Amino acid sequence: MCIFVIKGSNTVPILNEDEEKDEVIKAIIRSGNINTNHPPSITMEDHVVDICFHPNAEMIAVANIVGDVYLYKYNNTETKLISTLELHLKACRDIEFNETGSVLFSTAKDLSIMLTDLETEKLVRIYENAHEEPIYTMTVIGEHMFATGDDDGVVKVWDLRQRGNIPVFSLKKMEDYISAIITNREAKYLICASGDGSLTTFNIPGKKLHVQSEEYEEELTCLGLFKSETKILVATSKGKMYVYNWGEFGFHSDEFPNLTKKSINCMIPITENVVITGGEDGVLSLFPHHHLGIVGQHNLSIEAVDVNSDGTLIASSAHDNDIKFWNVQYFETLDISVNVKGGKQKQLKCNLPSSKVDNVSSFFSDL
Repeated sequence: MCIFVIKGSNTVPILNEDEEKDEVIKAIIRSGNINTNHPPSITMEDHVVDICFHPNAEMIAVANIVGDVYLYKYNNTETKLISTLELHLKACRDIEFNETGSVLFSTAKDLSIMLTDLETEKLVRIYENAHEEPIYTMTVIGEHMFATGDDDGVVKVWDLRQRGNIPVFSLKKMEDYISAIITNREAKYLICASGDGSLTTFNIPGKKLHVQSEEYEEELTCLGLFKSETKILVATSKGKMYVYNWGEFGFHSDEFPNLTKKSINCMIPITENVVITGGEDGVLSLFPHHHLGIVGQHNLSIEAVDVNSDGTLIASSAHDNDIKFWNVQYFETLDISVNVKGGKQKQLKCNLPSSKVDNVSSFFSDL
């Protein structure tokens, strides 16, 4: 994750007296003294498609392109494989735990949705041929419901209390793949991002389309809720980020450019004000209304990121088949309510302690 930097700059930034007075910079400097222990990295043989922290245990699930899901226990000294679930016939696309962590949901290119009991490691439910096209993404909605979206723009909502493989409703309002789906605690509206450049909102109780935004000139790649679920952050294949007010889904209220102008592939809100994004540049970045800093980096494009239940640990996976962990306890003391003073160079002076980048200017100079 990166503090502000100017692409291609070769100068080594130095803080002046005014900058040292800035509260954001001070918090980042103080963070260097905070414990940054984290579990060792995991290297997989096959391409990692998705990762998901368990909500109640020190466990992380890893889905791969072969269709298997691996369960790892972790602590600050080791990551240990405890189980391998051979679930799908084709590549997994998404994995999610239910609220209690007792059931693992998985979707795949084989058109199926599987629910696995974590205690017995047996399937408790399977939806075969759940979609006509490969399922791309999924989200769990409360205790009984979940939603899925496929490569053809079809969104389906399912109720576990309903028998058979019939969804509560199925709608096709988008012309390309569904990249991400989110809702809030109220679960009235389902927000869907699509490769066709539209943000589409469905009314779940009404089982109908609520509103669809105008199409952007780039793919919408991922979504995140923050500011106590009053804001939606939408990222794109061209590195832009659009902010929507919850309830105002027709058009964005603000937008921010990406530093490298490369695709943002994934994001995860970690506090009410801070969102972590990962993308093609291999960098995990922090955003409220500006880049805060580099938390960590991979050699290749980052495809998935997640945060553990207490918000102290981040995991990310990339095309290099590595899963890396980042200690982000310093966010407990990081006050981002005050903007960093000055231009882009002044905002990108200090890297956060989990990053191995000594000088963000030189890091970005060859991108």
